Amino acid sequence: MEPAEMNAIPNGKGHGAVEETTVTAAQELVPNSTENASTDRTPGNAEANLAESSEFLSNTDDKKTPHFTDFEGKTSFGMSVFNLGNAIMGSGILGLAYAMANTGIVLFVILLTVIAGLSAYSIHLLLKSSGIVGIRAYEQLGFRAFGTPGKMAAGIAITLQNIGAMSSYLYIVKYEFPLVIQAFLKVDNPSGEWYLNGNYLVVIVSCCVILPLALMKQLGYLGYTSGFSLTCMVFFLIAVIYKKFQVKCPFEDFAYNRTVLGFNTSLAADRGGVEMTPEGDPACTPRLFNINSQTAYTVPILAFAFVCHPEVLPIYTELRNPTKTKMQHVSNISIGVMYVMYLLAALFGYLTFVDKVEAELLHTYSRIDPYDTLILCVRVAVLTAVTLTVPIVLFPVRRAIQQLFFANKTFWWPRHIAIAVTLLTLINLLVIFAPNILGIFGVIGATSAPCLIFIFPAVFYIRIVPKEEEPLRSAPKIIAACFALLGVLFMIMSLSFIIIDWTSGTSNASSGH
Repeated sequence: MEPAEMNAIPNGKGHGAVEETTVTAAQELVPNSTENASTDRTPGNAEANLAESSEFLSNTDDKKTPHFTDFEGKTSFGMSVFNLGNAIMGSGILGLAYAMANTGIVLFVILLTVIAGLSAYSIHLLLKSSGIVGIRAYEQLGFRAFGTPGKMAAGIAITLQNIGAMSSYLYIVKYEFPLVIQAFLKVDNPSGEWYLNGNYLVVIVSCCVILPLALMKQLGYLGYTSGFSLTCMVFFLIAVIYKKFQVKCPFEDFAYNRTVLGFNTSLAADRGGVEMTPEGDPACTPRLFNINSQTAYTVPILAFAFVCHPEVLPIYTELRNPTKTKMQHVSNISIGVMYVMYLLAALFGYLTFVDKVEAELLHTYSRIDPYDTLILCVRVAVLTAVTLTVPIVLFPVRRAIQQLFFANKTFWWPRHIAIAVTLLTLINLLVIFAPNILGIFGVIGATSAPCLIFIFPAVFYIRIVPKEEEPLRSAPKIIAACFALLGVLFMIMSLSFIIIDWTSGTSNASSGH
């Protein structure tokens, strides 16, 4: 255990107030008086030491108004909601209609509601633990609970989980962006044009859009892009609802209509090649409950639908006038909004296609008419939202790297930029040259996501909350222990399904993000 890290742990059993710590504890963050004089007391370094610092402690000294080691968050409540909502909203929303098809409407609603509640509870555990010890970095909570192994475990889990998420987002850009351009230009047989090459497009998007946003010094600056990203997903949701009342069930594939019926028959009379069907067709009757061989796969997908925990504490750090209650409100609102969007997207997507819905909802619409202008615009909106999510997900990875390798260093622009460039370069290389690596990231996600959502918040809470405040056999700690066991169960389920997929050659298990 390094001396600097030992000094970073407040002494004693905990503080009397959850939200506040003493000035003495804040001073313990600095390893020695010499470093204190050379860093914290230098006006130019005070703010620089804060942007990616691990401990952010409030104090009650009236003589020092800034909070959290002189770092005063400037991000508004609304922008924090946008950032956390954007962190939650992943590409998994495109597969929720398929999940509903394999569970039925009622069972899906029950599962989604339970998972949303568990995610809010998990964030409550994180905020409670961070408030007691005055630490607002996931890695340092791990250090406070289990020492260096806990810090390493949290940092590695965050890094692997978010690199996997960013890779999956850029995979979407690589494979979807060329198809969208091709559909807009109505190019049926590409002849090697560079602008239809996914490898070129993913590099261009990374350099022109993602990298500039990832170089922002603070996460709060991304509130506007997060708001725009969520607006794109709202447009997606509106389109899904609109299409429910336009598409008749069952539909016939566009390719079938072209080859069998010809362009001058049904396609001209019935836009999109949609066939009218007598009422009461079993294939078009939604099911309230549905249990089949794919039902179990939907549980891990839904369990990871609200992954945002690596971003919670960084957003908490930059929140203006932060308190545990205020950050919990940010979390609850973000989860609530995403819950509504998830439910509506799944419901109307399922009601549109019922048993014919595919694992990727937009592909089902393209089967009806690949040149549908509205759906093409929706695909562009989804690509935009996914692209703008990457910088949000990159911030916690860079923060974890800072904590693991540069914990006692002040903010330095060259290092800040170098980490971002290195991460994006690595991810682009994986996406371009190792497309099969996505299966490995599925295994990583199945292990790191349950740790970050369920296991770590629970065990950190049990270890950090003093026994004098909550005995080991108290109800809150027993519930937290059960919560950790639930995470282990989800991990076993996810890994089992992935192994089954690999051995059977199918691809049913996937991450909700």
